[in-house]
Amino acid sequence: MANKYFSYKTTHICKQSGARTGEFKTPSGVINTPVFMPVGTQATVKGLTREELLETGSQIVLANTYHLHLRPGSETIKKAGGLHKFMNWEKPILTDSGGFQIFSLAKMNKITEEGVEFKSHLNGEKLFISRDDAIKIQNNLGEDIIMALDLCTPPDISKQKALEAQELTIRWLDRCFKAHKNPEQALFPIIQGNFFADLRLKSLQETLPYIKHGFSIGGLSVGEPKEVMCEMLDVLNPHLPKDMPCYLMGVGSPDYLLESIARGVDMFDCVLPTRIARHGTAFIKTGKVVIKNAKYKEDFGPLDPDCDCGTCKAYTRAYLRHLFVADEILGARLLSIHNIRFLHNLMKKSQEAIKNDRFGDFKDEFLEKYIPQ
Repeated sequence: MANKYFSYKTTHICKQSGARTGEFKTPSGVINTPVFMPVGTQATVKGLTREELLETGSQIVLANTYHLHLRPGSETIKKAGGLHKFMNWEKPILTDSGGFQIFSLAKMNKITEEGVEFKSHLNGEKLFISRDDAIKIQNNLGEDIIMALDLCTPPDISKQKALEAQELTIRWLDRCFKAHKNPEQALFPIIQGNFFADLRLKSLQETLPYIKHGFSIGGLSVGEPKEVMCEMLDVLNPHLPKDMPCYLMGVGSPDYLLESIARGVDMFDCVLPTRIARHGTAFIKTGKVVIKNAKYKEDFGPLDPDCDCGTCKAYTRAYLRHLFVADEILGARLLSIHNIRFLHNLMKKSQEAIKNDRFGDFKDEFLEKYIPQ
């Protein structure tokens, strides 16, 4: 559904694979899809400046509602003029609802019909975020795309528990939808249902009336095998709305990205590229480089000869290894720049392959060489 603030159009559908490219218009700019969104949990992509993010080709970043609610507080950010001004990022921003923190901080929360009671991971203070609060906080932040509060479930849960979580997510969605009044922010509902095909389809059908500008698929890439994630996407894909963007939450491994694009997904986010960078690991087309390994001590070639990022153009593997061995912050920053650029380039190559009607071949050729570690 288009309005003066948001619209989506498919620009090409690959004849070989069915994967697509698109343009998603937001108040802060147009996003070309498929797109990877770097995660700036606390209004910063860890260690990187705005200028460095722009140089990687980032079109949009993600921030975290839960963490920004704790500090500095959404009212403070509202007084600063909103999240865009606060973090000096003029391009689109998306925030999650805090739902994943309900999942990841399960031992520190209590879930009720009204919302979630938390113990702050910072100081143990008791907090409560209601369904309406999740929207109010995001309205204060003022970003372009916001998420409805949802309940994510682990892969080993019973079907009954998964059903209860899915039904609670729908009830929360209804309240979030009614609480959201800002037409300059797109509210994305989140499809849940765990790893049960019938529950996934049930969640989709019950979510459809609330989908206006785009939607999310949650609860995947939470520890299940890749094949199971692909199976769930295969179940959903034929029934998904095709006139707006589909966002798969929490996916950032190159092989997962390509498999998901082939199954109708347009948008992705994940902490993976920056998290592994901080531990000395970099993406390359054959898998990963663990730069701290001794074999790179006198390797004076670039980190990735095929990459055009500032790190690969200016620094050697030996130097990067030295930075990590010496515990210098610059090492993590340079690998973060590379990993984000690597995923942006993968998205660009995917777009080109789709436009040339050969995305299936591109995916197969990439995955044949790429060995996850």
